[in-house]
Order: sequence, then structure tokens, then C-alpha cells
Amino acid sequence: MSTIPGGLPPISDASLPADIRNGSPDRKKAYEAALSFESVLVQQLTKSLADTAQPPGDSSSDDSTGDSTSSDAATSTYQSMLPDTLANGIMSAGGLGIARTLMPPQTGTGS
Repeated sequence: MSTIPGGLPPISDASLPADIRNGSPDRKKAYEAALSFESVLVQQLTKSLADTAQPPGDSSSDDSTGDSTSSDAATSTYQSMLPDTLANGIMSAGGLGIARTLMPPQTGTGS
């Protein structure tokens, strides 16, 4: 199992593409760097997505029920957790394929 720096969970060697799994340690390291880049990009995309999904009048509520403070705190907590959770889900399902696209094709062993 490979552990990727930057907070990504360990990746099972079985889930790596065959040319990466069977390639040199340098190739695995390059793929892990590409996965780290993809993870950062996915986190930024999900944060932007969550920012644009804010309900209208998100600042302070004029509710007269008295529950608006606890409701706003819960909503704020949920909204702050959503981007990271979504990004982790995307990456644990294999990502968007950006890391694979960034990897140069493997050259022959004789060159």
C-alpha cells in the first residue's frame, strides 16, 4: 500500500493502473505527486461549488423563533464540512482521472 503525502488515504497497489503498479519506484512517486495535485484541485473545486451554493440571505437571520442561532451554527458547520467530504469521496472513488492524464506514457526499457 502506498501512502500519499498531503493527507490522502493510503492507496492499495491493486487500485493503481497496471503501468504504474508494475513501473519503477520513480514512476509510482510521480503518480502519487499527480494524485496529490488532483486532490488539491478537487478540494478547490468543491469549495468553489459550496461557496456558490449558499442560500440567499445567508448572513444573519431575522427569525423571531429564537432557534436561528443554533440552526445557523449547525448549518455553518455542515456547510464547512461539505467541500472536504465531497472531495474525499471523489478521490476515494478514483478521482477525476486528472492524475492519469498528467502521467507521461511509459517508454520502452531499452531507450
